[in-house]
Amino acid sequence: MDGPTIDTATARAGSGAYRKAMQTYMRDGEKRARALGNRGPLRFEADGALAPDILEAWSRCGFYVFEGVLGPEELADLERDYRAIQDRLPAAPGAAADAKGRPALASDNAAKCLYWSKPLGDPWGGTDIGNGRHQVTMTELPAAAGAPKEVVFLIVGSLQFSDACLRLYGHPDLLAVAAQINGEDFTPFNEAIFIKEPGLGASVSWHQDGQTHWDSPDWDEGTHGFNFMAQLYGSTAANGLWIVPGSHRLGKVDIRSMLADGEADLIPDAAPLLCAPGDVAMTSRQVVHGSFANASPDPRVTLNFGFHRRSSVLGVETRSFENRNIVYDEALIAERSRVIGYAIDARRRRFPDETPFVYKPFRGDAEAFRWNDAARAEMKDYNIVDLFI
Repeated sequence: MDGPTIDTATARAGSGAYRKAMQTYMRDGEKRARALGNRGPLRFEADGALAPDILEAWSRCGFYVFEGVLGPEELADLERDYRAIQDRLPAAPGAAADAKGRPALASDNAAKCLYWSKPLGDPWGGTDIGNGRHQVTMTELPAAAGAPKEVVFLIVGSLQFSDACLRLYGHPDLLAVAAQINGEDFTPFNEAIFIKEPGLGASVSWHQDGQTHWDSPDWDEGTHGFNFMAQLYGSTAANGLWIVPGSHRLGKVDIRSMLADGEADLIPDAAPLLCAPGDVAMTSRQVVHGSFANASPDPRVTLNFGFHRRSSVLGVETRSFENRNIVYDEALIAERSRVIGYAIDARRRRFPDETPFVYKPFRGDAEAFRWNDAARAEMKDYNIVDLFI
């Protein structure tokens, strides 16, 4: 997050005005981020309610950084699983085997789990992916000689590939936040791992996540839910997510109109998500946000998992991220929510000194959710029914 990192990150951005603009933009963005007052430890009142100052900053900014949520033991578990996942990635897009000739991760999954990009590219900007929400194309940078032709930058359905990620999903304090923000009958959204390797990581074009409810008479600042973003290695201005504070209250926006004149893909007043390893950010799915290609020397691995209000999901007819027609009825929501029960039990077994979270829709039925080999088999392709709204 200091000057040398920013300078290194922009070294591949070419010479002249754009490179200088990026360096200034990142430094100014850091100052804006630190002045927002939306970061600190995760705190609850005596009655279990989230601290009022956290709720105020969350509502005002549309994102909050909970500092130091994950300890060294859990981070070590997550890193081991992440390394194992990387070791099992396909040798190339569409390959059935990894680099060692073994069956590759997700090679026999029905759901699409792996997303590829050329190094330092923008695979989604200006496309119809996500129902066309990525309105602009980010600046693509040249990769170093010898870089692979394509890299995995996103893994979805991540809980089926990592017990550590599943246990993180069952974190009692984070689930308590979900219940506070979205109600005790909150529902899942989806889970993913964003990978921003140094000198390789792709950009994600500026966008808002919400798709279905912008014109609803009941729309408000929380209608489209939120994501938790747990940071394995931390995030910086050079490799992290950038957010336009308060944009979750604006409704659907024309992102092209927000870009700075003459400065390509820069949005004035945006701020980077600055996190240390083990921090967990909470971000509204309605904020305008995006990230630049990671030309910095620092890796970013973000473990994403989100939640919705049940009232925002039930009965919705929409299109999935891959543009398939789908209806979210009671049965489908109940099926997708089973992952919460398995996550709570998996975490209870690994961290027995914690008080497990009690998920209201499963209250009195906890015995139905035991993390074992049968549950592991059931988890395969669970993300076919991710609840996109």
